[in-house]
Amino acid sequence: MLRYLTAGESHGPQLTAIIEGMPSSVPLSTESINHELARRQQGYGRGGRMLIEKDTAEILSGVRWGETLASPVTLVVRNRDWQNWSEKMSPLSEYRDDSSAVTRPRPGHADLSGALKYDHHDVRNILERSSARETAVRVAVGAAAKALLQVFDIRVGGFVSEVGGILASPPDLPLEDLWALAAQSEMFCCDDLAEQRMKHAIDTAKAAGDTLGGVVEVQVVGLPPGLGSYVQWDRKLDARLTMALMSIQAIKGVEVGLGFESARRPGSQVHDELFRDAGRIDQGAKSAYYRITNHAGGIEGGMSNGEPIRVRAAMKPIPTLYKPLRSVDMLTHEPFEAAVERSDTCAVPAALVVAEAVVAIEIANAFLEKFGGDSVGEIKRNLNGYCEQIRNA
Repeated sequence: MLRYLTAGESHGPQLTAIIEGMPSSVPLSTESINHELARRQQGYGRGGRMLIEKDTAEILSGVRWGETLASPVTLVVRNRDWQNWSEKMSPLSEYRDDSSAVTRPRPGHADLSGALKYDHHDVRNILERSSARETAVRVAVGAAAKALLQVFDIRVGGFVSEVGGILASPPDLPLEDLWALAAQSEMFCCDDLAEQRMKHAIDTAKAAGDTLGGVVEVQVVGLPPGLGSYVQWDRKLDARLTMALMSIQAIKGVEVGLGFESARRPGSQVHDELFRDAGRIDQGAKSAYYRITNHAGGIEGGMSNGEPIRVRAAMKPIPTLYKPLRSVDMLTHEPFEAAVERSDTCAVPAALVVAEAVVAIEIANAFLEKFGGDSVGEIKRNLNGYCEQIRNA
């Protein structure tokens, strides 16, 4: 199994992740990780923090000469802003200054619930860890997962499909061509006209001190059928992907395939009809079975079915507004406008990169559960044996 833990605060010295279960001989470099970290910092509508941070990763263990060793991989992303917070966020008691306490929780954040749960009287103790800054190191972990999947010709990508109620209409192109189009867009969008409208909406929201959310879509291609399982609720692949996506800060909804639209259609317009062509195997397909449509989003009965996996996640507008919402001061119990932390007007493009990362991690985990071995070579033998098993099914 592939598992990981992250640690670190938004204005602490660094963010850290330890990955356990990575097999040996997976090519992994800081360049590939930094590419994903740079993508996360892009996007129209980002705030001032992106002008301070230029995220890069350090690999501190588990990799030698560009390949994983199968021992735990330690990744670090340092916070450049730490130099301005070294006393306010110091672990040393002599720097304690209660006069700097944040006591005005922001609506829509973890501030109030976290302060009540952990008995904190300074909301900064909550907002530092609950901040979406934590996703930087998860993107680094996702880059490692992508590197593992790439060895087996499994690719993860995506695009922004909606911002502020403005829907994009991607052209009818192969997914990897759409990913290439998205990479050229400030909004990671595949529709030029929609992108311009999205930017205008972001500018309007910024001028009003407001924020905008949106929807991102992530796809996975190259998977064989059979990842995940129907035999227990917590082994279902769609359930695991949904949990991973919902773990991203500000994500409030997830759809697989048609999602909620499937509830509005008759069954004849929802279920994907099955076909078989033995010639597909000679063309590199892992199964002779195929579907013309993909309303299921590549998952049926909690298992991958061989079609591209398609999942969407809805991101709410960032709750830190420069036109603050009403709140209550936890110290005086008087009404106040909520405290303002430096923030973005729209972080939907960044959410796409994070969504790709957590999907890649969960897919890599399910892949290792099915074909797991201690080395890339062993996993390839397991995968090839399975593909031979289903070749003539």
